[in-house]
Amino acid sequence: MLQPPHQPLQVAAVPAQRTPAREDDAGPWHSEAACRRDEAGLFFAPSKEPTAARLAREEAAKRVCARCPVMVECREHALMQPEPYGVWGGLTAAERRVALARRRRRDIELTAATTAERIAAAG
Repeated sequence: MLQPPHQPLQVAAVPAQRTPAREDDAGPWHSEAACRRDEAGLFFAPSKEPTAARLAREEAAKRVCARCPVMVECREHALMQPEPYGVWGGLTAAERRVALARRRRRDIELTAATTAERIAAAG
């Protein structure tokens, strides 16, 4: 899960240039990630992967995410970075793009509603 897709998928590691989304007394969130154990190859597509194989691999990765104790932190990291590849926090790159678009729309709607309330209160 934590390696770029163009590198061998043998060991999961957090890229050095990335900063974890959160750290607490127990350490960075990614130290508890289920993908750090033995399923690292599930989370990024090999080059020229057939669609059926990609879908099966992504579903297997999502099953690992579903039992992960830090799935929410991983998902938020991937949304905030944003991570362009792989399965993070139970979401594929395409699903993350949809989630980000929904967040942007919600934020715009909330801003518009707040502005309308201010105008109505002032008027």
